[in-house]
Amino acid sequence: MIPWLQAGDPFPPVERALEEPNGLLAAGAGLSVARLLQAYENGIFPWYSEGQPVLWWSPDPRMVLFPPELRIPRTLRKRLAKRDYEVRADAAFEEVIRACAAPRPGQEGTWITGDMAAAYARLHRGGHAHSVEVWIAGTLAGGLYGVALGGMYYGESMFTRAPDASKIALAHLVRQLERWKFGMIDCQMKTAHLARFGAREIPRAEFMRKLRELVNYPRTTRKWRLDDDLFD
Repeated sequence: MIPWLQAGDPFPPVERALEEPNGLLAAGAGLSVARLLQAYENGIFPWYSEGQPVLWWSPDPRMVLFPPELRIPRTLRKRLAKRDYEVRADAAFEEVIRACAAPRPGQEGTWITGDMAAAYARLHRGGHAHSVEVWIAGTLAGGLYGVALGGMYYGESMFTRAPDASKIALAHLVRQLERWKFGMIDCQMKTAHLARFGAREIPRAEFMRKLRELVNYPRTTRKWRLDDDLFD
């Protein structure tokens, strides 16, 4: 059994999360900015489908990417060198989240519900959520979004409308976060795609130890601007 949270209730300790389904911790309580920030500060994230209550998760192990461990495949290195694209940050956050929520081949529905998209738009307006976008010939071709707190970045979703576009966004994000001294990127669940870029699983206990240090780094809510020389 998992607890049903009311407004103002604290999250239970992540150690109480279920083993099956892996990481399910609690339900309810809504998606206010304060609740989302509390969740991320405690290693918890929302994930649910349309028609379900808000479900909160903290899986064990946890997929993470340490910025210095970024691996860039050879084919992507060639594409990065072509410079036939432009990378921006926070230029089209809500368009990015709508694109991430769009149906994908072989996938029924989306976990980015209307309420979820609105909640992250509020986080963005508060300076806590950020997007990285790839533009080709003036058109948004791919991107990603997530939440930044102190020295932590929590990746949420990405999309692509052109070959390599989301990969270009990811590479620029990680290289910029390394330059800004971010210590860890939360990737939540294991995927082969992220593993190719250097992401790996670590025990939840280790994740929480690092998280508690990193979220206490100085925070900023300013709009992001990426450096121009990340791949010179």
